[in-house]
Amino acid sequence: MLKATSRSFYLTLRMFPKGIRGQIGLAYLLARTSDTVADTEIIPVERRLEALEFLRAQMMESHHKKMDFGEFASQQGKSAERMLLERCEETIDALDRCNSADQFRIRDVLKVIISGQELDLRRFARASAEKVMALQSEEELDDYTYRVAGCVGEFLTKMFRTYAFPAAKLDDQKLLADSVRFGKGLQLVNILRDFPADLRQGRCYLPEGELAAAGLKPEELLDSRNMGKLRPVYGRYLARAEEHLRAGWEYTNTLPGRCVRIRLACAWPALIGIKTLAKLRTANVLDGAERVKISRPEVRNVMLKTVLYYPWQPGWRRLFG
Repeated sequence: MLKATSRSFYLTLRMFPKGIRGQIGLAYLLARTSDTVADTEIIPVERRLEALEFLRAQMMESHHKKMDFGEFASQQGKSAERMLLERCEETIDALDRCNSADQFRIRDVLKVIISGQELDLRRFARASAEKVMALQSEEELDDYTYRVAGCVGEFLTKMFRTYAFPAAKLDDQKLLADSVRFGKGLQLVNILRDFPADLRQGRCYLPEGELAAAGLKPEELLDSRNMGKLRPVYGRYLARAEEHLRAGWEYTNTLPGRCVRIRLACAWPALIGIKTLAKLRTANVLDGAERVKISRPEVRNVMLKTVLYYPWQPGWRRLFG
């Protein structure tokens, strides 16, 4: 089910040690289940919020009520997402079979992720292709990237620390801080890459105040000719995403060298993210037809280089550029 749901994350997950692969994969499936509920746009927002609240309650408890997401499953265009909803009882039952410490960690991160999904639904409840709404502040953007991705960095670090290198002498406070920035950076890359698609759903994740300072209103971003005015604002967020990814690269290189599989699994999204930012710097992201994406051959090239350069650390460290 995981392989069908996310090919990219499935590749990363396979690199994790067996002792944590199952728990992390399960957490991902549960987060994707709630995300699928939140993204079923044909269902009214209030109904989606009710379904998310019910789903969260089932994830947080050991005794579950009968779940029927047929209303949502029937609206999915992809068979993998339909299967996620049809089999969500199985994934929640699998959570109950984890040990108590892993249950706590998984439930803790899911609680934060779902709160971000709910906040997003409420914030853009009245948005549409005809009415573009923007975030109000830098704080809102930072909070959102933490809730849906930064907290995942924390979760993974706690799992790594418990199962992969419990006795390693590391600065745990900095490790957790960098893991949060890593997650935020990856989410910011997604936001900047998906900017035109989000705009056509009425969602703008760049703060309204920043746009106003550049002489732009959110609805004016639907006109690709305004890219020149947006470029300075957009460029600042590209730079911020790069700074976060650089913290993620430092995080990756702070992990014990013997944890080769984990370091490779962390390196891939960081390096793919930095390549994506390079392409976004020259793209007109207000043009919905100009889809920026890293190709599969480029992804394979990144993966191959990390494996080849890993024994030679000077070359490995230069991969980030």
